[in-house]
Amino acid sequence: MTYSIKMTVNGKEVAGEVEGRTLLVQFLREHLRLTGTHVGCDTSQCGACAVHVNGRAVKSCSLLATHLDGCEVLTIEGLADGDKLHPMQEAFKKLHGLQCGFCTPGMVMSAVDLLKNKKNPSDTEIREWLE
Repeated sequence: MTYSIKMTVNGKEVAGEVEGRTLLVQFLREHLRLTGTHVGCDTSQCGACAVHVNGRAVKSCSLLATHLDGCEVLTIEGLADGDKLHPMQEAFKKLHGLQCGFCTPGMVMSAVDLLKNKKNPSDTEIREWLE
């Protein structure tokens, strides 16, 4: 059985037909071809799949796309303003916070959310933010 869903992704209205078991990360990657969001662990532990839903960082590998009908989603592809990187993206680039790059989009999205909510987070808050 398929379901019709609509949401705003990176400021654009999108729609699609998905099976009830389709995860948000699958909808983003497979239906919308937004491949910056990655699945790292398949257990909702690592955060490589982090995106913002209605302004809050979430793990997109643990949410069903059908439950997000009508929501606003921001992915790493929508974070920059055209060719101008978001300040967090600039910081990761400048300070070599990229490692291999696979988890970087999720780390950037988590860090943006953290600093939006905690202006001066403790080490513990940083480590535990998106658990």
